[in-house]
Amino acid sequence: MASMKTSPGLVNFFIYNSTFAPKEGMEKQKIVLYIPPGENIDRKIKNIGLCEALVKFTQTFSPDKPCSSLHTQKTRQVFFEAEPDFWMIMTVSIPFSEKMAKDGKMMIEYHDEDVLDSVLDAVLKQAYKMFKLFNGTFAYIIKSHNLEALCKRLEHFYTSYLQTLNFSQFDLLDVFSGINFLPVDKTTFLRIQSFINVIEHSFSQIRYTAFLYSEKLVWSGLEQEDMRTLYKYLVSSLFPTTNDLESIENPRSQGYVVVQPKSHHGRFITGPTELGDVPTPRTPPKIFVNTDSEQEELILVVYKALEATICLMVSGPYPSMDLFRKIDNFIGPQLTTLASVVGEQSAKKQQSSDQQYRYLYFNHMNLAQKTSVHSRRSSLPIVAPEIMRLMGDISTDFASFQEDGETFVKTMSDCWIVGRKSDQRELFVILNQKNANLIEIDEEVKRLGITQFNNIFFLD
Repeated sequence: MASMKTSPGLVNFFIYNSTFAPKEGMEKQKIVLYIPPGENIDRKIKNIGLCEALVKFTQTFSPDKPCSSLHTQKTRQVFFEAEPDFWMIMTVSIPFSEKMAKDGKMMIEYHDEDVLDSVLDAVLKQAYKMFKLFNGTFAYIIKSHNLEALCKRLEHFYTSYLQTLNFSQFDLLDVFSGINFLPVDKTTFLRIQSFINVIEHSFSQIRYTAFLYSEKLVWSGLEQEDMRTLYKYLVSSLFPTTNDLESIENPRSQGYVVVQPKSHHGRFITGPTELGDVPTPRTPPKIFVNTDSEQEELILVVYKALEATICLMVSGPYPSMDLFRKIDNFIGPQLTTLASVVGEQSAKKQQSSDQQYRYLYFNHMNLAQKTSVHSRRSSLPIVAPEIMRLMGDISTDFASFQEDGETFVKTMSDCWIVGRKSDQRELFVILNQKNANLIEIDEEVKRLGITQFNNIFFLD
């Protein structure tokens, strides 16, 4: 009888820089961050030394692509050179279960197939991008302050950030880290663009703007990679936290929500909670964009009306309360009206989900993502974990071959998984048709392509 399988968990996380300790006996100075901090210093030095040796050894054979992961029976370790000479290492435990052997003894069985390198690599890179979004690059912090300041910021950030990671829930969507776009008609899009242009012209402090509706991106003035990281923060951290607070402050009663009288429904998500004579202080966060060139430091002001959200990236000092009031008076009524217009249009296009299949689409060129494999409310997959792992394996194969192609997989439970890659676009379809053959599954996938992706070109 087998015991319940454990979940993968974080073993350690550290950052080192070999140039900080050029001589023997200075190994401790290589350590920029090590979590857990209470681990024995000799063990810290030993772990970092092993990783350093692996990187240098593999660079001999592949200077541009040294060691990226290390597999052992009990752990999986991933490597990432975040900035020149700054190596980030993350070690994750392999899930295991106990089962009875033939001789009556209990034996441990490790399930290394439950942990994918591509997923852990994406999680590690995302951890760096999130730090950079709120603190800037490592080199920038050292140049602006010093190495000690960098170590303190890293410890402060990652001590909290790593606690939010649930390795049993990461999957292919974390590898793609795409953006859900909301398509609108030309008239509505031009209306939104005009509204943003007026905002940026009226408030000179606003450098960039992003417009979202129901957690889907409609417009952004940021560079693609910056918007990708900001979008991840908004939908995975800021919006869920805000929704939880709303449910506490405005409990539903008999199907309606009690709303305070106001000329519009606008309010600040980051910024003051109230705009009266004695406002409630709440400092909006700083973010860093264009870190490869200018290293722009901005203040993120997020404003919401109904399901519409507008992100204002403000330069200079923190906005005064007078500026917050002007933004509220100017944006509130117009955003409320826009939210109603986009909401009506979105409701007309909404289609009921077909229970016969689930799909996942990602475009590597514009980061567009469309999926029905995750629950919108909980952001958790609504398909079996082994199905998600199979999709991850297929995507890894696509990346390694660098060619367009198609893969059909039939599981032991008679579930079909179809992966299709065409011109930097990937489409995965999950079909529960037990008695279907390969030709019928192929026809079903083509029908799905016509109904759900009629404007997207896929090679046959």
